[in-house]
Amino acid sequence: MDKFKHEIRLSGSGGQGLITAGIILAKAAVIDGVNVTQTQSYGPESRGGASRADVIISNDEFDFPEATKFNALLSLTQEACDKYSPNLRPGGTLIVDSTFVKNVSIMEGTIYEQPFTQIASEKLGTTLPTNILSLAFMVKITNIVSIAALKEAVIASVKPAYADLNRKAMKLGFDLADKNKAEV
Repeated sequence: MDKFKHEIRLSGSGGQGLITAGIILAKAAVIDGVNVTQTQSYGPESRGGASRADVIISNDEFDFPEATKFNALLSLTQEACDKYSPNLRPGGTLIVDSTFVKNVSIMEGTIYEQPFTQIASEKLGTTLPTNILSLAFMVKITNIVSIAALKEAVIASVKPAYADLNRKAMKLGFDLADKNKAEV
């Protein structure tokens, strides 16, 4: 098997569930049986401050636990996109929530602009699972973990009362990714 190492950053603001999404992505990698590390950073405010989660997934050992040159970057706010997109590897994948990210720099790589927050609000009646919807989209687009592992990790990580809502959010993310792949 060829060696691989994927550096992923999930970024936005506090309250968007990105730390939770990073933990879920790391759990999915563990379920897939690969090496993983997950780190996080957030501003002093629990809601509204800058927030990011880094996940490194590899089938080999790695020395540094924090992502520095991303294979994939998910940005749910304009500030996060502006701050972290320069660290996207050439040929990397940038995924932004076009509900809040209105300007994306031209760069070498693949860019997906989707109104994740708006979709969650309209289709699910709440913006709460935007993190899961956008994470499912990212996983389906990039194949960084298996779909089965992501589903298992999400259900194991959310309160039972929110399991159905998160299943629906995942399905929306997967369907949206399939639609985007078909258009390419």
